Amino acid sequence: NGMGTIGFQAAQLSKAVEVIKKMKKDKAVVFLSFTSNMVSSGLREIIAQLVRNKFVDVIVTSVGSVEEDLIKTEKPFLLGSFDADDRELDKKGVNRIGNIFVPDDRYVFLENKLILFFKKMYDRQLKNKKLISPEELIFELGKEVKDKNSILYWATKNKIPIFCPGITDGALGLQIYFFKQKYKDFGIDVTADMEKLGMMVLEADKTGAIILGGGISKHYAIGVNILREGLNYAVYISTGTEYDGSLSGARPKEAVSWSKINKEGNYVFVNGDATIIFPLVAGCFLE
Repeated sequence: NGMGTIGFQAAQLSKAVEVIKKMKKDKAVVFLSFTSNMVSSGLREIIAQLVRNKFVDVIVTSVGSVEEDLIKTEKPFLLGSFDADDRELDKKGVNRIGNIFVPDDRYVFLENKLILFFKKMYDRQLKNKKLISPEELIFELGKEVKDKNSILYWATKNKIPIFCPGITDGALGLQIYFFKQKYKDFGIDVTADMEKLGMMVLEADKTGAIILGGGISKHYAIGVNILREGLNYAVYISTGTEYDGSLSGARPKEAVSWSKINKEGNYVFVNGDATIIFPLVAGCFLE
């Protein structure tokens, strides 16, 4: 509350909390959208707490979030340095995400896990004579998880759908490609989620969104709300710039021109690193 009188981005942070309070008070369907680097970081556990508490109703994210949440159920990521020698890391079999290190053995675990999981989904496909949707695939994957710090675990347990418009991206996409070399008729219906997502938007009295970062997950979350002439509430937290015309850097007011946010909507943009800002926001509600 005190930050509301400081000015600059502190005041924006205070406004963001107020907008979220309003969307919850009005019982809006709450979308939480985030890019995979949020899960690479320690925000994964904070997001999992919000999902456990049913604070959000819908998750929209990129596939890296799904695979990295799954990896972290078994093996943690490591804190490294932005200034590390990347050639040396490559020799040691370590991948870098900013100042977070991910050793190759994490992806060996992921590959072994997904091979068995895809076989289950393929058998289901043959039985039902129907391709699975990305949302259904992620829901079923959540059943494989026992870690209570996992987003997937709580999303499946609480029946909170996770929509992933870029399901064939990342390591998971590569594993789908490898799996299809043997089971060539295995498939995912990437269009199927639009019906479920669209009906959730159309049937909602009001909708609100908390958007961390940008990318395809941001656009999928706000774009579907065109069906109802835009979100009633929106909170963006991002370091993106609007001056290159990117969707990632676009401010909420730009979304009004597309009817992605309602012209009478209540919205705020907080300019800054979500790993600093979002724990402060979430802390107001997790208490």
